[in-house]
Amino acid sequence: MRRLLFLAGGPVLALALSGCRNDMHHQAKIKPFRESKFFADGASARALPEGTVARGFLREDSALWRGHGPDGKFVEQIPVPLTRALLLRGQERFNVFCSPCHGRTGQGQGMIVQRGFKRPTSFHADRLRAERAGYFFDVITNGFGQMSGYAVQVTPEDRWAVVAWIRTLQASQHMPGDFLEKGDREHLDTAALASQPEPAASGHSPSKKSSLSSSETK
Repeated sequence: MRRLLFLAGGPVLALALSGCRNDMHHQAKIKPFRESKFFADGASARALPEGTVARGFLREDSALWRGHGPDGKFVEQIPVPLTRALLLRGQERFNVFCSPCHGRTGQGQGMIVQRGFKRPTSFHADRLRAERAGYFFDVITNGFGQMSGYAVQVTPEDRWAVVAWIRTLQASQHMPGDFLEKGDREHLDTAALASQPEPAASGHSPSKKSSLSSSETK
């Protein structure tokens, strides 16, 4: 009995499923870039109404999104809160996208430069130390000279993080001594003394040593 019910119901079920499949397959729709008779111009794709802005892309804050103030000039300061998380993010993005040319310390001696690419100006040059924060944001966005823009690869938020890290690198090389705590100053002084070359042994001047070596080789 069950076998008969299965044999009788199987074709009905298959027919029902095939009908559902056809309805979904042949439903009314317009494929991208296909001609449409619905609109007068015959195009299926419609232009956005004038003034339309996608959700989340209004970007009225020119300083935040373009690095420009109300006067159209570059902003002096970074327009986002400076936090440890921002600096760490800026360091990570800088090392990925910037250090191949600029080097990890911003001196302009990255690996690409060591292999023959034109050296960029050091971030520690007086001109760039005095430059406005918006200038760096604009260069990252649009490029400058041989450098291409990174607007596609680096988001606006990350561009400001990179600018913050550039400022950190600049400060690390030009920080006033009285800005540091006593323990930090002592640590730097110890490191500086350790890096100095050892004095020549007494009674053996470099000139005498060189002269002796020279006579021995004759």
